[in-house]
Amino acid sequence: MYFYKNEFMNKADIQLSPDDRGYYFGDGIYEVFRVYQGQIYEQEAHLQRLQRTASEVRLTLPFTLHRIGQILTELVDKNKLLEGTVYMQITRGEAPRAHPFPAQAEPIMLAYCTEVPRPVATIHNGIKAITFADIRWLRCDLKTLNLLPNVMAKQAALDHGVQEVVLHREGTVTECSASNVMMIKDGALYTHPANHLILHGITRAVVLRLAHSLEIPVKEEAFTTEQLLAADEAFITGTTVEITPILEVDGHAIGAGTPGAFTRKLQEEFVRTFS
Repeated sequence: MYFYKNEFMNKADIQLSPDDRGYYFGDGIYEVFRVYQGQIYEQEAHLQRLQRTASEVRLTLPFTLHRIGQILTELVDKNKLLEGTVYMQITRGEAPRAHPFPAQAEPIMLAYCTEVPRPVATIHNGIKAITFADIRWLRCDLKTLNLLPNVMAKQAALDHGVQEVVLHREGTVTECSASNVMMIKDGALYTHPANHLILHGITRAVVLRLAHSLEIPVKEEAFTTEQLLAADEAFITGTTVEITPILEVDGHAIGAGTPGAFTRKLQEEFVRTFS
């Protein structure tokens, strides 16, 4: 069961218009929600980010945030989803192809569920990564449909036989292709500040709260690829990856090359937030 425009319907009954601005301009925004035990995790935080992105790109939401929340909850219930994700996007609507905002187009919402188990093995065992130049636009804090640079980065990782890329701007680490990145050095947690160069990750925010509760010093400041390679521990955070250790970057082991003690403690605390 999907939600499209104004109603719930089967996927086969959805008719996407070739005039949808999301198709030819990527003119739209999106969110991905994690579902644990039939409940949408951090729903309010996701909706607030959706509102912020919509305001920044001057896109009027088709429903109130409260109503969108109701729709997503109903979608989870209709699909009897216990563990997985909810994807939703809102485009500026249908209009003849022209760059200016259309005067009459009405925003279109699409949402659906996917049953996806937690990637327990990857979370436990960790991943390898490579560094990759961050050549995206300068509003990475907005969760828009313009994801081709992220797609290219992720493919570069797979082409090199690893699972993720660590993006950097002239040596300054920003984030990854589909996640935020953090490192531990001398007992402190470091992550790039939440400015226009990174997405303000929901899981990122949860992890920072957990770090504070565990009395782990948090430093929201930029660090370099060289500092990352010299870190004691490193991990990525994201809705679908939770907290996943990084074992190796560019062939160099991070710390001992195994998931670190701080990472493990944060993982344990994270699980407690939804179990």
